[in-house]
Amino acid sequence: MSNVQPWQVFHYLKNMSFTTRSGDRMAFDENGDTLPVLDIINWQKDKDGTMIIKTVGFFNDSAVAGQKLTINESSIFWNFDSGKTPKSICTESCLPGTRIATRKGEPVCCFDCVPCADGEISSGIGATECLKCPQDFWSNDKRSQCVLKEVDFLSFGDAMGITLTTTASIGVFLSLGVLAIFINYRNTPVVKANNSELSFLLLGSLTLCFLCSLCFIGQPSDLTCRVRHVAFGISFVLCISCILVKTIVVIIAFKATLPGNNIMKWFGVTQQRGTILFFTIIQIIICIIWLNTAPPFSSRNTKNQNVKIIFECDVGSVTGFSCLLGYIGLLSCVCFILAFLARNLPDTFNEAKFITFSMLIFCAVWITFIPAYVSSPGKYTVAVEVFAILASSFGLLAAIFAPKCYIILLRPDLNTKKALLGREQKNK
Repeated sequence: MSNVQPWQVFHYLKNMSFTTRSGDRMAFDENGDTLPVLDIINWQKDKDGTMIIKTVGFFNDSAVAGQKLTINESSIFWNFDSGKTPKSICTESCLPGTRIATRKGEPVCCFDCVPCADGEISSGIGATECLKCPQDFWSNDKRSQCVLKEVDFLSFGDAMGITLTTTASIGVFLSLGVLAIFINYRNTPVVKANNSELSFLLLGSLTLCFLCSLCFIGQPSDLTCRVRHVAFGISFVLCISCILVKTIVVIIAFKATLPGNNIMKWFGVTQQRGTILFFTIIQIIICIIWLNTAPPFSSRNTKNQNVKIIFECDVGSVTGFSCLLGYIGLLSCVCFILAFLARNLPDTFNEAKFITFSMLIFCAVWITFIPAYVSSPGKYTVAVEVFAILASSFGLLAAIFAPKCYIILLRPDLNTKKALLGREQKNK
């Protein structure tokens, strides 16, 4: 080109870079302006006291981000007695776990380092704000990083779970042991006089009560949440129904001894079985309606404790759960009232007195359970519920069957028809 105009050269200089023969790199931006390449110098004293200028770094605006500024801090001379890098005139940089809080009316280098709140972190130095941890995470002690929350539930592996599991297993073995004793001595007067069939069924239902407590231990799931409440409701209704029918039998048996009274034939073995089945079917219907409308389900509770995720069972329908408990309570109260009224009847074994005492224990345990259940946090809520199940089951087993086992095993001389008739005459 023989005739070159300045504007033509300017057009090609935009966004252009090259290296000169001396090794210097030249670059231009979109406006045609040169990108600066600057040396950072430091005035220093030489050994002879003269002033020298030393290059301690450089700034290259055309370099990639993060590499534009290069400084050799060890080559810098600081004209202070300490000879070290000067610090800000007010506050040092805030460490991780804190954030900067400016002071009103003071220079920007003056600020306070405020610790992050619970559940918030700052991972860098000089952070201006704290970041909130995700829902399943929580801040560590230093508030520098988010850590996964601890999962809390009543497991078979911790000390409380092992204790409750062992206690429930003991209850199962005791119930089966008493059942074996009654079956082995089923032809003896003590077992016959106390309606052996109802005793067998009652011991079987008590075994189910002990076993259902194991459903409350372990990590909850939708299936286990439904099974635990249904098993609890049905097994306890079956147990209380057996005790209620035994109470009715005691009252009717006394009435039948009166002259001209043949009421016993209207409440024979078939009617007793039907009564127990009827009471149990009502509870089964309550459970079916509850499961079909709003069944229990497993949930992750992150509100009660910030540092833990509590795995628990939500009852779903409060009305359904209340009906299940209310029905058990209703049968218990009716059984207690009937047994209390019949406690002084001249029964051969004072069965009504034993039933009264057993139902008193049962009602006392569950009345005490309510405030303890409400005030217990986390896995202790489930532990209180399991304890109430075990305590009431042991109370029924001990109060009703311990006196009979004592006579069968330790006082066989009282396990005779003559001894029982003599005791009956003494009671009359």
